[in-house]
Amino acid sequence: MSGLRHVTPDQAAVPSVDGLGCHAGADQMAAAARAAGNSDLLNRYAKDYPQGPHDKPQSMCPAFGSLRVGLRMRRVATVLSGSACCVYGLTFVSHFYGARRSVGYVPFNSETLVTGKLFEDIRDAVHELADPARYDAVVVTNLCVPTASGVPLRLLPNEINGVRIVGIDVPGFGVPTHAEAKDVLAGAMLAYARAEIMAGPVAAPASGRSDRPTVALLGEMFPADPMMIGAMLAPMGLAAGPVVPCREWRELYAALDCKVVAAIHPFYTAAIREFQAAGRAVVGSGPVGFDGTMDWLKNIGEAYDVASEKIVAAQNAFGAAIKAALAANPIRGRITLSGYEGSELLVARLLIESGAEVPYVGTACARNEWSEADRAWLADKGVAVKFRASLEDDCAAMAGFQPDLAIGTTPVVQKAKELGIPALYFTNLISARPLMGPAGAGSLAQVINAAMGNKARMLGMKTFFEGVGSGDTGGIWEGAPNLRPDFRAAHQKKLDKLARAAKAEEMI
Repeated sequence: MSGLRHVTPDQAAVPSVDGLGCHAGADQMAAAARAAGNSDLLNRYAKDYPQGPHDKPQSMCPAFGSLRVGLRMRRVATVLSGSACCVYGLTFVSHFYGARRSVGYVPFNSETLVTGKLFEDIRDAVHELADPARYDAVVVTNLCVPTASGVPLRLLPNEINGVRIVGIDVPGFGVPTHAEAKDVLAGAMLAYARAEIMAGPVAAPASGRSDRPTVALLGEMFPADPMMIGAMLAPMGLAAGPVVPCREWRELYAALDCKVVAAIHPFYTAAIREFQAAGRAVVGSGPVGFDGTMDWLKNIGEAYDVASEKIVAAQNAFGAAIKAALAANPIRGRITLSGYEGSELLVARLLIESGAEVPYVGTACARNEWSEADRAWLADKGVAVKFRASLEDDCAAMAGFQPDLAIGTTPVVQKAKELGIPALYFTNLISARPLMGPAGAGSLAQVINAAMGNKARMLGMKTFFEGVGSGDTGGIWEGAPNLRPDFRAAHQKKLDKLARAAKAEEMI
């Protein structure tokens, strides 16, 4: 038996492998991975996803991104290889987001990890799952510990009984954000599909091939956005192609069949590399607001050698509607914006064209050529754009600019509300709305204006809870809390001693 388990969130976790779990430092884990033969992998990740100021992600475990991509695909099975506590957390979050399917897990211990038995168990599990009646592909993901230990997923067979086997490594010490982990799996699948295309004929999309040239759309979007993009492309004789990450395997073939790729989300570095290897042109930014839509339509049209009059016709068909929607849904106020989804710059453009003042935009993703047009447009409007922004950067910007609304990640929103500043969680409340074309032009105003209108309520709550305490004095007390600074001082001495010992070992 392979030991394959199907994990649901109500199952108990067990301890991770001693000495090399998530609590280990990123440098220690990376050094172990290189010693185990994974230098090429880490070098590629360092180039694709340049690190920021921190040695580990500040968002959720990056592997959630690749896990989510696999779980949203039809006829694709997912297997995780990692510490049980990590697998428990990832499966819990995946079910929280409505995965509604099992996640396979191959358990291990120190012995099976060191002896190589873990790889054999993974191989057996893949053979057990590879049923062509149920699956087109099986995705196996190494988390931190197996990656650091060099578990060689590359040695798995490419296919079993006609079922594709895709092995990836998504360590927290090599992939900075869960957004970029989506790219790890999307790029691996595109590479596999491209090899299949080069080998011979492949299946057509379930809906058939378009009678017009298509544009592949790179990045997870609100479901209405691809339809809106298709409508804007129609006057140029073009159509919207598949959205990558795809929902089923054969859509990968259709995406690679597109001559032009729209990098709506610019961080899909590995996916872009596969498209470019297939000879496809890549266009950055997206059709947001008036300026963004006009420029994007022009760039897409030119990439497809569309006649200039058709490009102008597409611009004219939607330009007036976008301006009208922006004018009818104004946003007045100062907003700081941050997130880790990769669409932060596009949202900021839309807010500014809606009338908002946006002095700061922070994104956890790295700067690259596909985000350059958006960065330049924002910089021209006086916006400070921070790539690989940390939580500290985002909180400092909020404290410095004193916005009427802070849009950000959960800890930023929490900090804002403590200060009496209205705040919105980017992922659930901003990403869950259309952004493209006329539909996107008026989509944010209602929720943002309603949030900014809560300023008096936020200040009232702050006043109401004033004096209840925070930090050591948080909670309900009868009398003053017993702080015991002598205990703290003794504990700090122990920490300082351990730090000095670690430093001495590094020098040796």
